[in-house]
Amino acid sequence: MQNAWLLDEPSLYLRFGIALLIGVLVGMQREYSFGEPEKEHAAGIRTFALMGLIGCASALASDLLGSPWPFVSVVLVLGAFFAVTYFVDAWRGQAGLTTEVSALITVLSGALVFWGKITLGIALGVATTVLLSIKPEMHRFVRHLTREDLYATLKFAVITAIVLPILPNRNFGPPPFDVFNPFVIWLLVVFISGISFIGYILIQVLGAQKGMGLTGLLGGIASSTAITFGISHQSRREGGLSRPFAMALLIAWTVMFARLMVILVVLNRDLAILLWRPLLIPVLAGAAYSLFLFILHRSERSAEMRIKNPFELWPAITFGIVFTLILFAAQAAQIYLGTSGIYITSFLSGLADVDAIALSLASLSHATSGIQLSTAARAVVFAIIANTFLKGVFVLAIGSPGLKRTIMPGFFLLMGATILAVFLT
Repeated sequence: MQNAWLLDEPSLYLRFGIALLIGVLVGMQREYSFGEPEKEHAAGIRTFALMGLIGCASALASDLLGSPWPFVSVVLVLGAFFAVTYFVDAWRGQAGLTTEVSALITVLSGALVFWGKITLGIALGVATTVLLSIKPEMHRFVRHLTREDLYATLKFAVITAIVLPILPNRNFGPPPFDVFNPFVIWLLVVFISGISFIGYILIQVLGAQKGMGLTGLLGGIASSTAITFGISHQSRREGGLSRPFAMALLIAWTVMFARLMVILVVLNRDLAILLWRPLLIPVLAGAAYSLFLFILHRSERSAEMRIKNPFELWPAITFGIVFTLILFAAQAAQIYLGTSGIYITSFLSGLADVDAIALSLASLSHATSGIQLSTAARAVVFAIIANTFLKGVFVLAIGSPGLKRTIMPGFFLLMGATILAVFLT
């Protein structure tokens, strides 16, 4: 609980101002959704702005009096008023609680801002406005739901909320066997399934082209290898989406290079300076082919199709097992070969994850007694080559024929650009 006596006037004004802006934000959306700005409504932008101020003021009063009753009384009075409004609207055949619930959230957000939970209060206000604004998209998505979708969602909830928390989060065995961590392996399974779910939802809400493009961007930021495995497997069920799937993969593969450069800039600027020019070549190659697929797909008139829910547990588990075995091989090579086998270690590590080996090389090349920058830079590129190669293998092994035909020119272009980067480091 925030102590009002310890707050100076500027701090109080700031908190009341934030509460006011939260109310204005939600109120603008509500008034816009009514569609008749000149008509008077039960709760518009002014009413919601006042709701934010009421929440902040009632929290202040409760704090000054040392009692929760001023705030509780305000919530109860507003709740009673909204209950009466709801019954009147229901009697008129206009039942709905969206505006009333939004108003209560605005009051609570204002109170949270006063109590010092400013970030949480703002987040609640923004989340409320977003949920209110995407009503058509959410209703359209729900109308397309099937019993299969509901069961798949429940299975995903079980593996995420029930199975994951009970797994031990520790490594078992001596090196190199200490890579076996049940929690981390299952977290990767959840991630694979989650990426597929996000892509499915985005396709349903935004359409195949925009949805898969955003999925590729998010997947590239998180794990381009994981999204490659997931989309390649999904492409066998959705043969008509070869071009959007290929575009998503090319975007993810290209974003991986940008993500890696950000990591190197933060950890070792000298290594980043040495690598940015060589890595710019595959970035431009991947971006060019992604743009080509975008233009090619947009020029075609794609037919409406029913996309099946992509949840399948076994492919995600398979990827988790493969990922762990690759980490084991990389760790064993590092232990038994030492620095003399740094290129081999980098290649094997890159099969599983580029970020991990890049972090290690950035740290090792920092120290005065560590490896040379040129050696570290070349090792990073070897890891990238291995990772890009593995993603191509995933597409060839489990992708649909249409996906293979569409993405292979881009894969060879990206692979050639990455190999060229070796000679520039």
